[in-house]
Amino acid sequence: MPGVELGTLDARRLSALLEAGQCLVAQLQVDAVLQELLRVACDLTGARYAALGVLDEDRRELERFVTRGIGREEREAIGDPPRGRGILGELIRHPVPLRLDEVSDHPSSYGFPAHHPPMHSFLGVPVLIRGEPWGNLYLTDKLGGPFDEADQVAAVVLADWAAIAVDNARLYEDAGRRRAQAERAVRRLEATTAIARAVGGDADLSRVLDLIVERGRALLEARALLMLLVEGDRFHLAAAAGEVAPSALGSRFAISDSTSGEVLRSGRPERIADVESRLRISDGSLGVTEAHTALLVPLIYRGTPLGVLAAFDRVGGELSFADDEESLFLAFAASAATAVATARSVAEERLRQSLAAAEQERRRWARELHDETLQALGALQVLLSAALRSGTPDVLERAAREAVEHIATEIQSLRTLITELRPAALDEIGLAPAIEALGERLAAVEGLEVDLAVSVDGRLDPELETTVYRLVQEALTNVAKHARAERVRIRVELDADVVRLDVVDDGQGFDTGAPAEGFGVMGMRERVALGGGQLEIESAAGATAVRATLPVRRSPAS
Repeated sequence: MPGVELGTLDARRLSALLEAGQCLVAQLQVDAVLQELLRVACDLTGARYAALGVLDEDRRELERFVTRGIGREEREAIGDPPRGRGILGELIRHPVPLRLDEVSDHPSSYGFPAHHPPMHSFLGVPVLIRGEPWGNLYLTDKLGGPFDEADQVAAVVLADWAAIAVDNARLYEDAGRRRAQAERAVRRLEATTAIARAVGGDADLSRVLDLIVERGRALLEARALLMLLVEGDRFHLAAAAGEVAPSALGSRFAISDSTSGEVLRSGRPERIADVESRLRISDGSLGVTEAHTALLVPLIYRGTPLGVLAAFDRVGGELSFADDEESLFLAFAASAATAVATARSVAEERLRQSLAAAEQERRRWARELHDETLQALGALQVLLSAALRSGTPDVLERAAREAVEHIATEIQSLRTLITELRPAALDEIGLAPAIEALGERLAAVEGLEVDLAVSVDGRLDPELETTVYRLVQEALTNVAKHARAERVRIRVELDADVVRLDVVDDGQGFDTGAPAEGFGVMGMRERVALGGGQLEIESAAGATAVRATLPVRRSPAS
């Protein structure tokens, strides 16, 4: 330490300074360094009072003032901390040690404010970090007399130790802040990536909403997180994560005159310090009780407000949300809004397709009834009417016999139609007999060679049985109508916890990459998706294969 006469210090002080240096540089927080510095300075010099003033960025005045020896009540009575006038300003203007036997004798002395304890002797030394003034160490009122040369040397050494320790602690804290920022960035990336994957791989709206609130809560380390979606002039509590009463899910309340509504209309986030008074949720209408702070951000997609995300109370530290959490949450909300809008769009499109498929199916049944049953009944009416007009017993008898044959034919046609709508065998004796009857009917009506094997013992969940039956039925309908096939192979087997089905024909195939799929294929995909399974369709000239895998739930009756 250049310029310091260590020879003026006795062995006790040198030992104490070395020990103090070790203690100071071991501290990894700036506040801890400052408190330790003041304690050691008082011990080494006998000062009654000690303070450290930290300079502002311009090094013109003090922005922080840390004291020792003055109690909290005294500090409050004194008022605002000093900014660097009078004697304190001398060290700011001239960063060299200053030692006074009597403070009031110095021409720069302004005296002390009201309620300030009297102080006489004074010792001040600058704290230089990397050669630049950072602050000043002030010592006053040495017990037993004024400060001497040895006190000044000890204070200068302490200031040098403090400079090293503060610089080290600042670097450590900066590294900690950068690490925290990096961790937040990683969490943000993980959260937004998860949402992006959800949009690409799972467009089910309820699952997307659950993923958003779970990821958002983890991102902010919040006690609870809610998603409020706009439905007309009301908010709908569509999803929640954390400490939220399950009974609150699905609740609705007016957008007007609500804080959430203000956030939605303004398009700007809001941090709330007093939840109960600002949000008026003490009755638990949002399912969050005893919340203190909140952070609300709008969900906006392409200028359209979709709703609001509301986070309550950070956990594991400060309850309130800071600036960086607000920025993080805003970025997260932008990705969330895209996910919500996309999932809604997919859900609406699926609904439209489902309605269109249902309408197409109704048209088909109407056509079947009109072209076959209705026309057959009309022909039967004409036959019987003509026989009645003739009045001849032989004609009447012949007409009656023909009518009986017509009725038998139509009964069989109606039975076929009813079986297609809902086969009795599926409800009464199970999946295997129903599919076997389906294959036999295809062979008899279409003249196809059918190779069928169903390996399912016992009953499955009724919904699963219906799904498997409809998949096989739709695949065979496509074979009969479009494939121009000669042979079809059907395999349905129960394998551990899944049902696997294959329907393979030797027909002309179709283009699986076509932009628009038929209603039958769309219906198959929807059924498999609702059942939580997987569907693969491969087609080329000479072969088309429909393969599906569905998870199993056994029927209680099995």
